[in-house]
Amino acid sequence: MTSTSSVTKDLKLHERILLAALYAVVVAVSLLPFRVLYIISDLLYLIVCHAVGYRRKVIRKNLRRSFPEKSEAELRCIEHAFYHYFCDYIVETVKLASISRREMRRRMVFRGMEHISRAVAEGRGVALYIGHYGNWEWITSIGLHLPEGSRGCQVYHVLESRVMDRLMLRLRSKMDTDSVPMAETLRRLLKMKQAGVCPVVGFISDQSPIIYNVPYWTTFLNQETPFINGSERIARKLDFLALYLDVRVVKRGFYEATLLPIADHCAQEPENAVTQRYAELLEANIRRQPAYWLWSHNRWKRTHADFKNEERRMMRKEA
Repeated sequence: MTSTSSVTKDLKLHERILLAALYAVVVAVSLLPFRVLYIISDLLYLIVCHAVGYRRKVIRKNLRRSFPEKSEAELRCIEHAFYHYFCDYIVETVKLASISRREMRRRMVFRGMEHISRAVAEGRGVALYIGHYGNWEWITSIGLHLPEGSRGCQVYHVLESRVMDRLMLRLRSKMDTDSVPMAETLRRLLKMKQAGVCPVVGFISDQSPIIYNVPYWTTFLNQETPFINGSERIARKLDFLALYLDVRVVKRGFYEATLLPIADHCAQEPENAVTQRYAELLEANIRRQPAYWLWSHNRWKRTHADFKNEERRMMRKEA
């Protein structure tokens, strides 16, 4: 588990003070009962959706291109439902600061854990493919359900604000799950295996790839889409079992996640097969309940031509 000292040791004094103050506020708010937090969420919805219109242009563009068969009225309905969900996600993430493990187990249910138990019994690790769907922060509670001999961890992108980065690390460490910086993933996983621990590592792989990466391209939600494939390369190298976490929103504040097989032995799969299957499962998940994906993310901001141009630029630079 990420300790408080490890979270703050490289911060300057004023950053530590700010982090302590922010965390105190978060804890104080998190102690409010869910019914009060959801009233706050409803008020946030009025501000974020109607007063501010947070990323409205991006949301509408993404929805229109993803669902060309839907009417404007249907798209507006999904848009408003997304804003409601997004505000719930904020207050539910704050709740991580104080929610009990018993309550978390009641609200975030996992199905198909036998797949992980089988892999751990065989001494193998698990690549858990996740999307920005439902409350992905609550998925860290899978650490409460893992079999002996395994350890849950999640790959994360370090935030620019060191204070906010440490705040999120502190929240994400509440449920027996470690956070691993993206650049350290392979080294940390190898270290766990050498220590005799089977890693169950969560990859949130639906964000837009960095421009200097070479992504895998496929059709996703009616659009040509680049997918990060670094997670697949790691899973193939370590011959992990690959599973997709299919999330269903049961009702407000209650989620059910089912583990679906992607590949039993990633090392034996053709290149990009794991990423392709992940994209297909994620799209089916989104189409079933479209409001609960992160539509405010500018997912399609880069085209195939953008990546080709960057590739040519890098080749010229190396020459």
